[in-house]
Amino acid sequence: MALYTYTAMRAGEKIEGTREAPDKHALVEILKQEGATALSIDVSRGRGEKGKLNFSMNMTIPFLSRVPNSEKILFARNLSAMIAAGLPLSRALAVLEKQTKNVIMKKTIAGVSADVRAGNTFHAALRGHPKVFSPLFVAMAHAGEESGTLSQALQVVATQMERSYTLTKKVRGAMIYPAIVITVMLAIFVLMLIFVVPTLSATFQSLNAQLPLPTQIVLGLSNFIITNTLLVAILIVLVVVGFATALRSAPGKRAFDFALLYMPIIGAIVAKVNAARTARTLSSLLAAGVSALQALEITESVVQNSIFRPIIAHAHELVEKGKPMSEAFVEAEKIYPVMFAEMSAVGEETGDMPGMLARVADFYEEDVEQETKDLSTIVEPILMVVIGAGVGFFAIAMIMPIYSLSNSIS
Repeated sequence: MALYTYTAMRAGEKIEGTREAPDKHALVEILKQEGATALSIDVSRGRGEKGKLNFSMNMTIPFLSRVPNSEKILFARNLSAMIAAGLPLSRALAVLEKQTKNVIMKKTIAGVSADVRAGNTFHAALRGHPKVFSPLFVAMAHAGEESGTLSQALQVVATQMERSYTLTKKVRGAMIYPAIVITVMLAIFVLMLIFVVPTLSATFQSLNAQLPLPTQIVLGLSNFIITNTLLVAILIVLVVVGFATALRSAPGKRAFDFALLYMPIIGAIVAKVNAARTARTLSSLLAAGVSALQALEITESVVQNSIFRPIIAHAHELVEKGKPMSEAFVEAEKIYPVMFAEMSAVGEETGDMPGMLARVADFYEEDVEQETKDLSTIVEPILMVVIGAGVGFFAIAMIMPIYSLSNSIS
């Protein structure tokens, strides 16, 4: 496959673009199928208007390239609006392919568009790109196609993704401040051990002073880092790589999720975030006409914390046996908040499960928003105490020998 830049005429309008094709003749046929007549086709060299390399559009690093959630939300919203305005799906996809600036998204939309023109359904075309379109996106598109309400279904999935993205962003934002403070504090401490402490250590040794335990600890740590700099650097890299590798494994991910769920302050937010995501996803899918079994299966893949997934899987088993899904959440009240189980049970009794779950999602999303705002208020004094304790220990370790020397001299 080669990348070509083409100019063509379609319905009296001149269009330009870049597309992959086996050769120029194949691209001419593709354009002809889209109702366009090729005027010129050139091999793309990945250069801009002034001959400079265009890294943003034609050159990507696969393991760094990804489609951000904002791009997917924009795709769903714009496609929904175009379909609602009466634009054919293939034409709407062609417009979105031309508009997007993300290289991976552009190629993805081109692939989806080609599958649709080949006669495949829209949801089947989306399923061919699992790294971009989640099972939730595919299921909502499927339900929209079957019911003839694809525009509404895309609007719903865009709203769902946006709320989930906003919720995650708020939680991460609340954790950025303490993470930065702790990182800077550790960096300063290490720099002092390397550049400041050795000077004081030489002074103490020249005076043959009896050093207290805190001073011995600081001097020993400083000496170890200076004499084993390479070893310390390797150990840090190994710890980081080992932690990342452990998170990729099922046992490691489950252990981390378990620790996160039962961590003071953070645990309550984690539980509510996952409850909100479960409720919002189930509500959207059930309201779109997706079966309860399929909705639970998709929700299980959407929920991020692995501690919550077995509960949703158990709910799936109960529904298969003809029992209410709320029983699974009632049995897991220590993980899912009590309100979630009660509202889901009420929704099953009243026959308005999507509506009840939507209310649950709204409640927990608002609750998480407030708790993330309060988190900074709680974290600040804790950080001050931790920083104060660290600075105090370091100061005492350096000052105690000086006082001892002064007393001995006097």
